Amino acid sequence: MREHLLSIGQVARLAAVGVQTIRYYEREGLLEEPPRSESGYRQYSPEAAVRIRFIKHAKELGFSLKEIKELLSLRADSAADCAGVRERATAKVSEIEAKMQSLARMREVLLRLTATCTGTGPTSECPILEALDQEGTD
Repeated sequence: MREHLLSIGQVARLAAVGVQTIRYYEREGLLEEPPRSESGYRQYSPEAAVRIRFIKHAKELGFSLKEIKELLSLRADSAADCAGVRERATAKVSEIEAKMQSLARMREVLLRLTATCTGTGPTSECPILEALDQEGTD
């Protein structure tokens, strides 16, 4: 019995993404280009939607497309174990923590700058703009 094949629109609906997203993932090598019907339409297996949802969820967790491609490779490699996946997830946590610290520093600087500005007067005398003109506002 032949597997039920889906159109690109059907896969897009199942995975809750746009058709262009699917084409982009194909171009980026995250999704294999599917076979085509005699009339030239892409024909996807239902697993394509599962893979796209995986990609989408990994993106929501902050993984880049390059990192997602690595995760997909690990997933497909029968000789791989969870250690490689854990290593990548741990690295992502460290990256997120570094971004959070950087954002916290930016927030503090901006809070200090906004505290110096009354919001009145010409922009030529704005302490925020003056501070941004200077090297290293923190």
